[in-house]
Amino acid sequence: MRFNSYISLAYLGIFLPIVLIAYGILPKKIRPFVLLGASLALFWFMSEFLVAYFILSTILIYLSALWLDKLKAKQKALSALAESKEEKKAIKKASKNKQLAVVVVCILINIGILAVLKYSPFFLNNLNLIFSLAKSDISIDIPKFLAPIGISFYTLQAVSYIHDVYKEKIEADRNLGRVALFMCFFPIIMEGPICRYSDTAQKLWSGESLKYRNVTFGIQKILFGMMKKMVIADRLNLIVTNIFKNHEALNLDGGIVALGALLYTIELYAEFSGTIDVVIGSGEMFGISIPENFRQPFFAKSISEFWQRWHITLGTWFKDYIFYPVTMSENLKKLTKKARQKLGRHYGPMPATIIAFFCVWFCNGLWHGAGWQYIMFGMYHFVLISIGSLVLPLSNNVLGKLKIDRNKLPYKIFTIVRTFLFVCIGELIFNSSGFYDSISLLKILFTDFSLKTLFNGSIFNLGIDHYDLLILAVTLVIVFIVSFSKEKGKNVREEIAAKPIFVRWPIYIGLIVFIVVFGAYGGSYAPIDPIYANF
Repeated sequence: MRFNSYISLAYLGIFLPIVLIAYGILPKKIRPFVLLGASLALFWFMSEFLVAYFILSTILIYLSALWLDKLKAKQKALSALAESKEEKKAIKKASKNKQLAVVVVCILINIGILAVLKYSPFFLNNLNLIFSLAKSDISIDIPKFLAPIGISFYTLQAVSYIHDVYKEKIEADRNLGRVALFMCFFPIIMEGPICRYSDTAQKLWSGESLKYRNVTFGIQKILFGMMKKMVIADRLNLIVTNIFKNHEALNLDGGIVALGALLYTIELYAEFSGTIDVVIGSGEMFGISIPENFRQPFFAKSISEFWQRWHITLGTWFKDYIFYPVTMSENLKKLTKKARQKLGRHYGPMPATIIAFFCVWFCNGLWHGAGWQYIMFGMYHFVLISIGSLVLPLSNNVLGKLKIDRNKLPYKIFTIVRTFLFVCIGELIFNSSGFYDSISLLKILFTDFSLKTLFNGSIFNLGIDHYDLLILAVTLVIVFIVSFSKEKGKNVREEIAAKPIFVRWPIYIGLIVFIVVFGAYGGSYAPIDPIYANF
């Protein structure tokens, strides 16, 4: 049985039903331990002894948060005995310094474990390259480390927890089990989303009873995610792999490369959002609201807006824990104050904003993978978003002179299509096998672009046929209709649930049949392992 995917028989047919049954029949006090035990068991099935890294991270943030509590309590006690304001300020400053030291050490250890396990080969390879270019005899052996599943996700959750305790946004939890369950709740282990303690921790530990509505709504969400993953993403995987991995051997032109970028963008969305649907549906069965990670991203009218709709929890994490701290640092606040006097209200904050953007997008690219193509991916978005911010006044001025209304449908369609094309180019970089490969693909795209191969039938030699195209078209239309309805403010799930039983159950059964009949499995199809589990 494969436990490396949420869309597998092992998970959906065995693991999840067993956990649901155990959770439903056991007393309320035992239910949180059922979830914790199931989460640790699934972690073990996926990573075996590497679960030790997770346990270390959890115990570290738990003890560090309690230490912060003790420092704060000691500060209050000493302040109460202080005889002057100056003495109170000195006590507060000394306590804050100690608290900050605890937080910094805790975060550095967590990030350090991630860096060693995930990034040390990348950094050491580049260091060896520098030694080679310098004609040095020094050569460092590259160690091989195994990393537990989802380490990038739970590390960010660990950092957010200890940071929020330090900033007094939440209180340190004295229940180690609750902290551990927040960190490893089994649906979010592999691909997130990145939860905050205030989002899920208390609800996870409450042990509320199973409810018919929660279970049926969870199944509904899971089925829709399975359709996106199995019918769209798995079907596209073969042609996308052939284009990206074999473009040099097959001597593909820019038209096929553009098609590959387009199809990979759709594949990535279908796989990632489909898996997240299964994750959210799994949590919903237990009455747990897991944050949404996608909000109709392909309706975005700018790259900045796109990243407010795509991988939302990662974007908000970078915004809260990198962007705001950088822009609000003392040096950048002084820079903004001076720049505002010379450059005005719009351009005054821009230097600090661009510096913060750089930090965010460098980290964003590196978070996705240990490779220069990921850093290039991050820098690509940094440049686009920075340029968008810089030219906004000019753009508004030009549109005003041309009397173009941003709110009119033609302009909205133009901006949506433009943004989608920029996104596809970014995903072309993202899915390349390295920096030079991404440059090669971009060169083919822009210097050898041709539409001939898109219409002469040669694409059907890359792992897709007319039957596949028809199924993809029908499924994408279904996904588009649902997304468009949600964009218009309709709650599609509630509307279906409100239908009479003789209407809604045929919809559910029809969806199951559609997945079984048209899902891409068996034969030449190979299910995609969770893409974001590697990040």
